[in-house]
Amino acid sequence: MCGIIGYIGSQDALPIVQTGLQNLDYRGYDSAGVALDSGSIEVYKREGKIDNLLDVVPEASDANCGIGHTRWSTHGPPSNANSHPHTDCTGRIAVVHNGIIENYDELKAELSGHTFTSGTDTEVIPHLLEDELDGDTSPVEAINAVVDRLDGSYAFVVTIAGTDAILAAREDSPLVIGHADDGAYLASDVTAFLGHTRDVSYLEDGDVAVLTDGDVEIHRGGCPVEPTVETIDWEADAAEKGGYEHYMLKEIHEQPQALRQTISGRLDTDIGDVDLNLNIPEEYLQSLEEVQFVACGTSYYAGEYAARLFEKIADVRATVSLASEYMFDGGRDPSRTLTIAVTQSGETADTLSAIRTAAEAGARTLAVTNTLGSTVTREVDDSMYIRAGPEIGVAATKTFASQVITLAMLSVYTGKRCGSLSGGRASTLLENMRAVPGAIQQVLDREQQVKAVAEEYADSDAFFFIGRDLGYPVALEGALKLKEISYDHAEGFASGELKHGPLALVTETTPVLAVLTEGSRSEKTLNNVKEVQARGAPVIVASSMENEKFVDELFKVPSAGLFEPLVANVYWQLFAYHVADSKGRPIDKPRNLAKSVTVE
Repeated sequence: MCGIIGYIGSQDALPIVQTGLQNLDYRGYDSAGVALDSGSIEVYKREGKIDNLLDVVPEASDANCGIGHTRWSTHGPPSNANSHPHTDCTGRIAVVHNGIIENYDELKAELSGHTFTSGTDTEVIPHLLEDELDGDTSPVEAINAVVDRLDGSYAFVVTIAGTDAILAAREDSPLVIGHADDGAYLASDVTAFLGHTRDVSYLEDGDVAVLTDGDVEIHRGGCPVEPTVETIDWEADAAEKGGYEHYMLKEIHEQPQALRQTISGRLDTDIGDVDLNLNIPEEYLQSLEEVQFVACGTSYYAGEYAARLFEKIADVRATVSLASEYMFDGGRDPSRTLTIAVTQSGETADTLSAIRTAAEAGARTLAVTNTLGSTVTREVDDSMYIRAGPEIGVAATKTFASQVITLAMLSVYTGKRCGSLSGGRASTLLENMRAVPGAIQQVLDREQQVKAVAEEYADSDAFFFIGRDLGYPVALEGALKLKEISYDHAEGFASGELKHGPLALVTETTPVLAVLTEGSRSEKTLNNVKEVQARGAPVIVASSMENEKFVDELFKVPSAGLFEPLVANVYWQLFAYHVADSKGRPIDKPRNLAKSVTVE
């Protein structure tokens, strides 16, 4: 989950590494550090935000090689000592690392002659390299020898004084190389160097890379391979705030455009079908018995929404599992099971583990992701890209909407090929999808109303979100958004479950936020709204119904058929944002959280 950046070339490394760290601070912001190699290694690192590091690095350096790291803590609390980079006893080797070395205690015991200065698992790597390089071993041979001794998931990057190179290895944690005329870049995410180049190569598990000024070598299975270069279609300014105070608010407002990108060239409303460029045989879909969604966090709630759509639209049984809890069991026939990994980054460790379990059982696998070249796309049978563009804010917003619409297109695709969806109904669904970007824009145009309501209720004791059917995953996602950026207690419930326990918590200071739209069985949820009103709770509703007299605050939802709950969710995003903003929370960097969760 940490951020890694490296550069070697003809330019000064320090400003490039500093900017790269600033671009990556959504991946971790407990501490940060850099190592500059100008023939000898100079290390600067500090606990806290990157600004703390900028206070101690030199104003200038003649180093043309440097690596940097912004940390999300796993082993050892945030401190100067635990910050990366870590060095060996001689100070000749510097390492930055993302992931977890599971056998570090055992390795540390084997390195009893070395002096350790931190409580991290990472520090075993430079000391192992120190031992391996004590002789005629080449740096690549040393890296391979160290990798053979490591258990766990990792991406680590090394600079060794006197070698004029950056070396890297990965296993279950992302690393991407940037190719440019002025040198070579290496990072855990392309956003680190997007302002310098959009030509990239992705490392695969087991790869070792060597970057020198003007050259990139990749060693795979002990043999050199030619890097496959792809071009990122994001512009550099897509990863900037663009005048918004926070990335999250920018990304909420980017949803109409993101969704237009999601559906572009994929919908044919005349014949009621979609073009998804998939290689799934039609006879396989016709024999399909179950679609399984595996995901975490917001992606899990997108899967919950999609599972309901699959059963309504394609008439195929659909189940949803938290990736960390997933098992392929229960007598399922793997040859008739499609397992879909829903992951924004394509690197989520729990989701990768789940999709591997499904593949080992013999199920066909499909990834729905935002990230070209990510690990999940290389491990599944087929991939669909949600095309949302870069999302920097830790709290996912536009990717949720794009995931749901992408999966909705897949449900139409499946229903048409299974023979369970008529052309007329498919055309209506696709017209509703096409209406979603405009409907969300109407919601965004009412932001000032949402802000006023958010500020009025910001000091409430707790917040309860309720919904049924397609409104239920939106209730869960709404509560997640509020709790992760405002730190307020928020819970999402199926509306009918209120009376089975949670109603005991409802008071005059616990607002209830409800979805009353098409696809959310709003007539029944309205009865639950009346239940909480009878207990004195204020009610805030996102609704496409005419029911102003039953609520304290009403947010109107434009017509969009089964996607009205998805449109309503934008109200909950804006509500969460303005509650958090009114409290001065660090919205883009909520405490203890990071954007890409690459450890289990």
